[in-house]
Amino acid sequence: MQITRISRRSAVTASAIAIAVSALVPVSAMAADASAAPAPASASAKLKDATPSDVLASTPWKTTGAVDQDGNRVALDDPAVSNFVGWAYFDADGTYTMYNLDDSPKLHGDWTVTPDGSERWINAKDANGKVLFERTVPITQLDKNVFTYRVFPNAGDTSVYYDIVHTKTNHVEPGTDGRGPGANGNQGGNGEYHFNNGNAR
Repeated sequence: MQITRISRRSAVTASAIAIAVSALVPVSAMAADASAAPAPASASAKLKDATPSDVLASTPWKTTGAVDQDGNRVALDDPAVSNFVGWAYFDADGTYTMYNLDDSPKLHGDWTVTPDGSERWINAKDANGKVLFERTVPITQLDKNVFTYRVFPNAGDTSVYYDIVHTKTNHVEPGTDGRGPGANGNQGGNGEYHFNNGNAR
């Protein structure tokens, strides 16, 4: 076998030509099939077309605030709202897991959101899958950055309530090594919400 020496410039030129040719082949193949398959939707179009359930399942959530019926902030350790505070992970398969802010287990079960996004229903299950309770709450805000629902201390008196505010987080679900959406920055938004870095306490 005889080895022929070539200059660095020739090698670079040959490599560039080979890369260019290989890049053209897939593009040509895709162009031929362009009429057969629709173009993928852009990220903004996917968000725009997302159902309320898609939005809720799109990110982990952290309870970051509570507000009463008069617009007054309520401390998250106040007994009226403390049971609703923690990390929430709603999976697209209709199951969820919630944790206290110290990452200890809190609840798990099933969830749904009405197609119009006006209500969220959950049940809570014990370790054997037995339903412990069910709860339906009105949703007052649900978008890619904020999820807020309303609770009534007395179901018979809707004039007294608390809005429980959750914000998008990148907190890793306890017991997993996964990373939540937004873990690498690029949170988007228009500054009207507080993105919380869930792993920095």
